[in-house]
Amino acid sequence: MPEMEDRLERCAEVCGALRERIAERIVGNRDVVELVLTALLAGGHALLEGVPGIGKTMMVRVLSEALDARFTRIQFTPDLMPADVTGTMVLFQTSGQGEREFRFREGPVFCNVLLADEINRATPKTQAAMLEAMEERQVTADGKSRPLPDPFFVLATQNPLEMEGTYPLPEAQLDRFLYKILVPTPSREELGEIIALSTAREESSRPPVASSTEIASFAALAHDVVVTAEVRDRIARLVLATHPDREEAPDLVRRFVRYGASPRAALAITMGIKARALMQGRTFAKRTDIPGLFKHALRHRIALNFEGEAEGLTTDRILDDVLAAIPLR
Repeated sequence: MPEMEDRLERCAEVCGALRERIAERIVGNRDVVELVLTALLAGGHALLEGVPGIGKTMMVRVLSEALDARFTRIQFTPDLMPADVTGTMVLFQTSGQGEREFRFREGPVFCNVLLADEINRATPKTQAAMLEAMEERQVTADGKSRPLPDPFFVLATQNPLEMEGTYPLPEAQLDRFLYKILVPTPSREELGEIIALSTAREESSRPPVASSTEIASFAALAHDVVVTAEVRDRIARLVLATHPDREEAPDLVRRFVRYGASPRAALAITMGIKARALMQGRTFAKRTDIPGLFKHALRHRIALNFEGEAEGLTTDRILDDVLAAIPLR
């Protein structure tokens, strides 16, 4: 199919251009950039976690500038209200005779790319205001549902939960994120490059590399990528192995996990390997794509029990054990 081949070639071209544009402003973190692009093409949302000042916000801003899309940033703070995110009904005067009516004023969530900066600094009530928007791509106010633009992509940043002034994200909202991506501290060499880049003269703005409509078409194209029954079964086995009551669960899961990953975890892996196939110009997904997405799709979807927390285990350590117990042969 020549049309399909052309679209695959264009998708790979756009992804390459996005990588180059981000690399011009962001030093290192190539795996993080790849995961963000994967989430974008998979039609999901991504949560970036790392200490302040390591470039999480800058990465999102550079990506939005490279896309011809409506971009909004919300700085989450403890006094932010749900209506500040979704919008609210406002009383407008409709004529010179003093007639008035309530109309809906859209909040910043009505955009294509939303940067939810330091999302875990807002109260749980405000965090919950994002649930409907992230899952159903709509906002309901005054009994009426209003669709969000297509595409709608949330990139949220958060500081580690042990830092002062943060509120843990509810499990229901964490589950809405396709991936939770840990952003590492730069190495000595990377830090030197960051210093040189940040203190140099800024380049003038450049034209975007793709439109929001084109990105939406790529996300739709991802659904046509073939995932064989064997690959689907492998994903299902891996996800079920995170449940302590399952026969295939390894010893660490049985001892230290309170509850395992939801079905959304399997969907996150599946859509991710579909997106990775598109980025590489393939019409089919490979099982070898699974390990690169497994921990990012599940680390925020399983919970340790008290004994696991007391032992100082991390969900990543548990997931490494799951991968080792169920090899992708």
